[in-house]
Amino acid sequence: METLISLVNKLQRACTVLGDHGEESALPTLWDSLPAIAVVGGQSSGKSSVLESVVGKDFLPRGSGIVTRRPLVLQLHRIDEGREYAEFLHLPKKKFTDFALVRKEISDETDRETGRTKQVSTVPIHLSIYSPNVVNLTLIDLPGLTKVAVDGQPESIVADIENMVRSFIEKPNCIILAISPANQDLATSDAIKISREVDPKGERTFGVLTKIDLMDKGTDAVDILEGKSYRLQFPWISVVNRSQADINKSVDMIAARRREREYFSSSPEYKHLAHRMGSEHLGTMLSKHLEQVIKSRIPGIQSLISKTIIELEAEFSRLGKPIAADSGGKMYAIMEICRVFDQIYKEHLDGVRPGGEKIYNIFDNQLPAAMKRLHFDKHLSMENVRKLITEADGYQPHLIAPEQGYRRLIESSLVSIRGPAEAAVDAVHSILKELAHKAINETAELKQYPSLKIEVGNAAVDSLERMREESKKATLKLVDMECSYLTVDFFRKLPQDVEKGGNPTHSIFDRYNDPYLRRIGTTVLSYVNMVCASLRNSIPKSIVYCQVREAKRSLLDHFFAELGKKETKQLSSMLDEDPAVMERRTALAKRLELYRSAQAEIDAVAWAK
Repeated sequence: METLISLVNKLQRACTVLGDHGEESALPTLWDSLPAIAVVGGQSSGKSSVLESVVGKDFLPRGSGIVTRRPLVLQLHRIDEGREYAEFLHLPKKKFTDFALVRKEISDETDRETGRTKQVSTVPIHLSIYSPNVVNLTLIDLPGLTKVAVDGQPESIVADIENMVRSFIEKPNCIILAISPANQDLATSDAIKISREVDPKGERTFGVLTKIDLMDKGTDAVDILEGKSYRLQFPWISVVNRSQADINKSVDMIAARRREREYFSSSPEYKHLAHRMGSEHLGTMLSKHLEQVIKSRIPGIQSLISKTIIELEAEFSRLGKPIAADSGGKMYAIMEICRVFDQIYKEHLDGVRPGGEKIYNIFDNQLPAAMKRLHFDKHLSMENVRKLITEADGYQPHLIAPEQGYRRLIESSLVSIRGPAEAAVDAVHSILKELAHKAINETAELKQYPSLKIEVGNAAVDSLERMREESKKATLKLVDMECSYLTVDFFRKLPQDVEKGGNPTHSIFDRYNDPYLRRIGTTVLSYVNMVCASLRNSIPKSIVYCQVREAKRSLLDHFFAELGKKETKQLSSMLDEDPAVMERRTALAKRLELYRSAQAEIDAVAWAK
């Protein structure tokens, strides 16, 4: 059982080191789940004397006003033999054998945290005392409750102390040691008042009466000690502290405990209760009770720790790893993040993620529809054919066939395909850009670094812009090629009267009749449709080759080339992580360390059983 208290002592020390004091926090807190005994009382209630009586040493600061301004986590360790000594968690290698120096260090450490003001702080001081004359026990000494602020104290100190005390004792795992002076009306006790608010049934509260020897003659505290005046689940205990004169004379604690035992055993009012009175009995009873509570809570604590470790690890993973300080580490980190982005981008294009199908839709629907809307048949109307054929002859009519007229009709039709071709290039560019933005937003690592996210986004857009220009040149060249060289075989296969210009029996000046011109228009339309069918296949190939393929292959190549020229400072500016995220990661790392350590400690005790 002693191992259990030792276990909680270790866990509380780890909590203090790693910043888990049970205060309001956005992080899970192990402290609140650990059983502890909080000592509560008003100023001048004898709280400090009770603690010193349990320990058997003078070690707490004394004086007027609020002396205790920070929680003191006091861990008592029973040793078989040897000299008594004390250790502070903030001075791990220093052993104090002079307890007057312990008192001074408590005051000095309080001032280090709060300054030399009268402010209070929730950050605990952690003190361990090793002695053959103590029982294994952990107590948390809290600042004394007060009703008014005195000189040098802020007006808020009354509420600050009450809020601090309440934050400790309202936790269901906290055992409350409520200190009340017997020479005052119990109804006015600060400790009873606040403990009743958080523990109305008295299931977690131990009542301790001090100054019982200072009660007015003819009065006693029997009704309280027997549980008749104010009933708690546990019996009331009374202690007789040393008087101020005894403290001034440095009366030995052993002698003071002997005198305390004699007081209860020789008092007619209290001798029937003497077996459960006094500071020695208080320490033993609290130690046994704490052991029982810890034992009952261990399974729940184990479950809480395992669950919390999983949650913390998941969040830690979401936040990403911290970046190395050196230039090489930063460069590697940027490259790795870009690699993740590039992979996500490729997955969009390859159909693993949605979006790539929009490109196929352009080739399969939008481009053919745009080419159909060119209405070549209207362009090759009788009037337009007549006009171009006539103009092609100049002042002399053609003799065999209107070759120049054919060429001009074909070229003027085919050149209009440049519009749909260029629109297809732009449409694919828009989709590629849209998918780049999607991939950036889906790259969790880029969310971590806003500046890098902007840089990668700009680099991707710039690269896609260059690819669009190359694609536009290549695609429009396909159209221009069709305009610049006609497929002769197509015309050689036509009926001879069409190729020679119509019926040879007609007059040479009579070849512009409607049937003749209609045949020319029909022939040109057939040729243009043939070319369109070919371009409907070759334009997508050109766009995919110049844009989609290049985007998959070398989207960030230019960015990487420029990256290699940057100095460490410039790389650092790209990795300007949100300070709040950095703080959160650091806090999570500490909290993870705490919970893993706690898990190892509890598992060791469980195996030892």
